[in-house]
Formats: sequence, C-alpha cells, structure tokens
Amino acid sequence: MGAIRFGPSRLPSRESPEAAVELLVERGFTACEVDFEGGFWMKPEWEWAARLGEAARETGIALSVHAPIAAFPGHLPGDEGKRKRAFGMLDHTAGVAVALGAEVVVFHPGFLLGRTREDALDAVVADLAALRERLEGKERGVPFGIEIMGRVRELGTAEDVFTVAARLPWVRPVLDFAHLHAVTDGGFRAADDFAAILGPADELLEPGAPFHIHFSDIAFANRNETKHLPYGEGTLRAEPLAEALAGFDRPATVISESPDLASDQAIGAALVAA
Repeated sequence: MGAIRFGPSRLPSRESPEAAVELLVERGFTACEVDFEGGFWMKPEWEWAARLGEAARETGIALSVHAPIAAFPGHLPGDEGKRKRAFGMLDHTAGVAVALGAEVVVFHPGFLLGRTREDALDAVVADLAALRERLEGKERGVPFGIEIMGRVRELGTAEDVFTVAARLPWVRPVLDFAHLHAVTDGGFRAADDFAAILGPADELLEPGAPFHIHFSDIAFANRNETKHLPYGEGTLRAEPLAEALAGFDRPATVISESPDLASDQAIGAALVAA
C-alpha cells in the first residue's frame, strides 16, 4: 500500500500563504486542493503562489489546484468565445500550478450539449490536445486531472474519464467517490466497489503518480448528486476506501469536499484508523 496524503478542498486561510500552511499543519493535513472553482483570488498572484508552494514543500504538504468551473473543454463548433475563455482559464490555472509546484490541475469534463457521447468525447480530446501545445510552449505542461462527475445522463462518467485519460497520457483520472456513490444510487459500500474503480485508474497512471481522489458524504436523488453532506449524515464511508487502497502499490492523495472542518477531520481519522 502506498502512502495516503489527505486534506481539504480549500485553503483554510487567504490571509497569507504562511497562515494557510500553518493551519493545514495544525489540523494534521498533508494535502490541500487550491480552490479556484469560483475564480482566481490570489493577489499578488505569482508571489502568493510561490510563497504557498515553498511553505507547502517545507512542511510536506501536497498541493493540487481545481480550475474554475467554467474552464471546461469540448465546446460546440461556433462557440469560439466560450472556448477561448475556457482555454485562457485553464492556461492561467496551469501557470499558477507551476508556481505552486502542484501535482495536478483538476478540471471538469464539460457537457454533451446535444451530441452523442462519442462526439462530445472527441471534442474534449481535441480541445485538450490543442491546449497542451499552448501550455508546453509556455513551460506549463503540468498533469491535468479530469474529474468523474455526479450527473448520470451527462458527460463525466467513470468510463468517459477513463477514455479521455487513455487517449491523452498527461491527463489523469480524478476519482470522485461521492459522485460515483450518487450515480449508482448509493452503490459504494464495500472495498470491492472502490477497487473496481481504482483498478482501471491504476492501469492508466504512470508509475509513481498518486491516485487523486475526491471524497465526502453525499446526498442524491434520481441517481444525481444534490449536495455534499457533513460526514455521517449520508451512507458513504471512508473505511472501505482505505481498505481498497491497501490493495494497490500506489500512493494516494485524498481531498475532502465536505462542507465543514469536523467532517474533513473525521474522514482523515477514518482513513488513518482503517
């Protein structure tokens, strides 16, 4: 079993990079996902990112970055304004990730937008390939992570994510088990359920790269996510995840998307105990 790093999906302080890392250490976290879902907030950005990255490295905290929600690939032909905006945000997120020394940039796969699943996935792959050329020209070629989503009839199923990651070696699957629990109507209860997703991801990841996992308790209806819950209020548990991870010789970064600190810490404690 590889090492498990664990932490929240948002920095605990925006007062200063040092204050954020101090709180992460104080709370026993070893990872954190920098939260840009709502937009870019670091100011002055490059200095903030460099200081945060340095403080995180000094304390052994693994950083990742979540791109803005609107920064998804695979727009329809003719939607060049939206595509340009998405490319700009993903490009900028990659630049911040380089300054941070982050291990992966997490992004959402987008939408079907009336297309067949095959056509939508082809569009996502084409956009990501074009984006990669742009990033490499700027020395921003960091790994990207495509997240499994919680909408049963939209783009972003586990199969969609594995398909994109198989076609683009620099794209890693991001395993969101809350979303998976929702779209399977509460189907993730035993270690084997988790292992069935970890196995295909393990085959796609390069040696030494960690599993990147999102986790929280979750509410759902009609096999679609509705909201993240405080840990213990739903039916998703961390112990079978830890048991499943023990069957793989690969490290893991587990990011809690819970709505409160107590839940973050409860999930971390469950992973350690298991």
